[in-house]
Parts: sequence; structure tokens; C-alpha cells
Amino acid sequence: MTPVQRAGDIGALASELLQTLSGRLAAAPARLVVGLTGPPGAGKSTLAEQLEADLAERGLLAGTAPMDGFHLSNAVLDALGRHGRKGAPDTFDVEGYLALLDRVRTGADVLAPIYRRDLHEPVAAGSLISGPGVVITEGNYLALEDHGWHAARERIDLLIHLEVEPEELARRLVARHESFGKDRARAAHWVRTVDMPNARVVETGAHRCDEVWTVAPQR
Repeated sequence: MTPVQRAGDIGALASELLQTLSGRLAAAPARLVVGLTGPPGAGKSTLAEQLEADLAERGLLAGTAPMDGFHLSNAVLDALGRHGRKGAPDTFDVEGYLALLDRVRTGADVLAPIYRRDLHEPVAAGSLISGPGVVITEGNYLALEDHGWHAARERIDLLIHLEVEPEELARRLVARHESFGKDRARAAHWVRTVDMPNARVVETGAHRCDEVWTVAPQR
């Protein structure tokens, strides 16, 4: 199936998505897993937060299950020699993430891990998923076909890929790393050697998504 192509401001696109989800839940009130994917810096977390707030206001939110909660710990990354590539497809507990989605789809109450950017570590049981409604999951590799990620797609009811122009993406990522404490040279080096190669990997799965959103640059 060819993904539906949409383009525009993230706020307007999010509003359209909210109406779509409200209609689907009205027709079949159960648990609906919605995935937001795309390269680092594309705006997945921002969209997830906005969607979470809007759904919660309408009583349509079951909870969130972020992929980043399955980052391998820094200690494990060190042991595996992968710390310098943190964020790459093989630096996550993929099987753990798939198991969580399976539990979510049963309709049971589930405690999901989250990622604490202030600690740079995953934290167990940071998010409660309970009751019917939308479960939001977001992360870079939800549509990836390699490194064990291929099975994530079949566990997600509606998967949306966010797309941003490479220059805008690099600008956002450098600013993000600077906000985390890196100087500009180190931030730019990480973006060039880690983030942008990861972004190109993420793009290979866009065709597996239900929708592809080309997001207008932030002004």
C-alpha cells in the first residue's frame, strides 16, 4: 500500500489526525495503537505531546509507550562497545519493545519504561497505560525492516512518518545537542556522524507507513 502523502504545519496536521482518531474510536471503541516515526529531530516528541494532551482532554487517551524507553543503558552500551553509536538501531532492546506492544494490544493495564533525557538513561515503569482509547508510541525505527524492527509495524494500527528537509533537520539536531551541553563543534560532529546516518536509515522504512507527513520548517 502506498502511504497517504500530507504536507503542512505540524499543528494543522495534528488537528486532522485528532479528528481521524476520534472518528475511529467512535466507530469501534477499543484500544488503538498509533505510531509516530521519522528521523531524530523531525518533531515526533512534540507531536506526541500535543496529541497526548488533546486526546486526554477528550477522554480518548489510554497512555503512551515510547520506543526510547527501550534504549540500552549506558553500562550495557559500554559493555557492547556501542556507546559511540547510541541511538542506532542496534542500541535498543527491540524484543522488549515488541513484548510491550503485545501486552498493550491485549487491553491490559501496562507499565511502560520511558527515557529521561536529563539522566541520559531509560527508567522503568514511567508510564501507565490503562483502559480503552489511543496508545501513542513514537520512535525512529517503528517502520524499519532490519535489526529485528520489522515486527513492530504489524503491532501498530496507524503509523505516520514525519519528514523534514535535511538542512532543517541538521539545524534542529545541532541545537538539540547544544541544549544538552555539547559545544557547537561536538554537536555538529555527532549530527554528521551519528544522527544524519541514522536519519537515512529511518527513511528506508517510510514506504511501510500509512501516512507520510512533510512538515513545514519551524519559524
